[in-house]
Amino acid sequence: MKNNKNASTSGKPIVHVLNPSCQIEDLEIGNDYEGVITRVEKYGFFVSLSKSVYGLLRTRNPKEKVGDKVVVKIAEIKPHKGKMDVDLSYSKIKYGNDYEIITVKRNVKRTKIADLSEDNIGRNVAIQGEIIQIQQTSGPTIFTIRDETNITWVAAFSEPGVRMYPELDVEDIVEILGEVSVHSGKIQIESETIEKLDEEEENKLKELIEEAMDKKAAPDDTSVMIEESEILQKLRPKLAEAAKAIRRAILDGRSILVRHHADADGICAGIAVEQAVLPILREESNDADAEWHFFKRSPSKAPFYELEDVVKDLSFALEDMERHGQKLPLLVLLDNGSTEEDVAALRHSRVYGIESIVVDHHYPGEVENGRSLIDDYVDIHVNPYLVGGDSQLTAGALAVELAGMINPDVRNQIRHFPGIAAVGDHAECMEVDKYLEIAEEEGYSREDLDKVATCIDFEAYFLRFMNGRGVMNTILGLEDKERQEELLDVLISESDKRVETQLKAAMPNVETVYFENGIQFNRLDVEKYAHKFTYPAPGKTTGYVHDKLVQEKGEDQPIMTLANGPDFAVLRATEVIKNDFNFNLNSVITKIQEELPQAGADGGGHEVAGSLKFVEGLQEEVLNLFIEEVKNLKL
Repeated sequence: MKNNKNASTSGKPIVHVLNPSCQIEDLEIGNDYEGVITRVEKYGFFVSLSKSVYGLLRTRNPKEKVGDKVVVKIAEIKPHKGKMDVDLSYSKIKYGNDYEIITVKRNVKRTKIADLSEDNIGRNVAIQGEIIQIQQTSGPTIFTIRDETNITWVAAFSEPGVRMYPELDVEDIVEILGEVSVHSGKIQIESETIEKLDEEEENKLKELIEEAMDKKAAPDDTSVMIEESEILQKLRPKLAEAAKAIRRAILDGRSILVRHHADADGICAGIAVEQAVLPILREESNDADAEWHFFKRSPSKAPFYELEDVVKDLSFALEDMERHGQKLPLLVLLDNGSTEEDVAALRHSRVYGIESIVVDHHYPGEVENGRSLIDDYVDIHVNPYLVGGDSQLTAGALAVELAGMINPDVRNQIRHFPGIAAVGDHAECMEVDKYLEIAEEEGYSREDLDKVATCIDFEAYFLRFMNGRGVMNTILGLEDKERQEELLDVLISESDKRVETQLKAAMPNVETVYFENGIQFNRLDVEKYAHKFTYPAPGKTTGYVHDKLVQEKGEDQPIMTLANGPDFAVLRATEVIKNDFNFNLNSVITKIQEELPQAGADGGGHEVAGSLKFVEGLQEEVLNLFIEEVKNLKL
């Protein structure tokens, strides 16, 4: 910056203050500069104007002391020697009281981050960008900076473990002057100064960054595996929107939190997205542990986002923001998130401004103009019901389509996942048939898919709230195929043994009645006639009992199985009851809530597979009302 004016419009003299990184070439003869006396000799004293700029003021018997602030006028510059002579303008004047300050920045041309390379090592550069993370280490403070071309990392240091530039925060637009170096194999800037840009420059750069990131985040390939599926084609725009949001979160330095149901369908969904996101995270981050720090996948025992889940997620997110300078995460709900039961947790997260994506296939309630109740609480909602479909197109299949849009490179690895999800969820539709054909091409017969799905459910029971990344990857065939076969054999034999034990206890105690409308209604008290606290749990036990009964009569028969405990019930029924009798568990629960409000009834799920909760004292009233609803169904 060059300025020869001697006085401001206020009439006060102008004094320049050099940015610490300024060099001698940033000075102008005749201008006044503020400095600090760093050495006093008999023939004069030395004045430092920045870290590397100082001059000699020749005077006999100087009265000034080291540390005194003075204002000097540049008399002569000797750039070939790197020296200058100065004259005294003002002595011992307090900063800003008697003159107007103009800060001089170093005259360094801006370098775009994408242009930084090992050829720049040791050179001083100026970069401008947005702070997307601040991490305090035991040594320097590390700022992650992004401009419209790329990201890099800036180290600032004064003392070990001391936070540098505490006035700066995530999302600030700054200019960094510093020296290019390499750390852990990646380019890093050793900063001399970091300063916020003025408002005009800030807005201009923000616009450039926003435009560039928006373009980079857009998925290149939004095709789906079943091109002839009308439902998938209708869902493509929303899936592409979700893929873009996830890619953008990675570019913005935000962590991604995936929550999914802890069954075969939900786990296939969660791992599909995980496989797509992790390679991009590794590429975009300087953090060697980025895949652990910026991506979390957690199973939910319930098929909805519980308050217990959201409280844990918010606590960890707010802690990461305070301790590690991370932004609040993008929440991705898979195989849950669509129902009324999810509302409380999503409203909770909304208070903190958490952006959320839901990819689900559970019944979302009444749909009007492609929207349901949950759309008021989430940013992107993908669900077959919103476009005229139903639960037979599983969340696992939708998440695989989403993963392919996030990162097309993973498509071949996860092509068999939709088949596993469909078999695990007993789904039947045109899309399922196509997915099973694709799985067959990958070497998985329907029997193989059922084996994998069963082993996922078995292992998930014991993993509880752990994501089991390594083990689940093996079960799903993402790693060593030989090890996959060995593990599947171990797990399926143990699962079969435990299921057989459970069925031996349960099957003799199933009460079966035939209603006048033709429905075979089976009832089991799992509290009395099933082993507790072991695999399979009540929900799975109900499924196995129901499957056993259906095998005897056939899938085309109207068969319903209700298993109950003191304060809960689990339902399974054949698709015939949904299609021919227009049965919907969620609607029945709504009626129970209306007629028995004192029962505290809650629950839901798919139309013919879900659960019901109520207060124990009104068990008989609730179940009798439920049974009456089934009796009154008509073809």
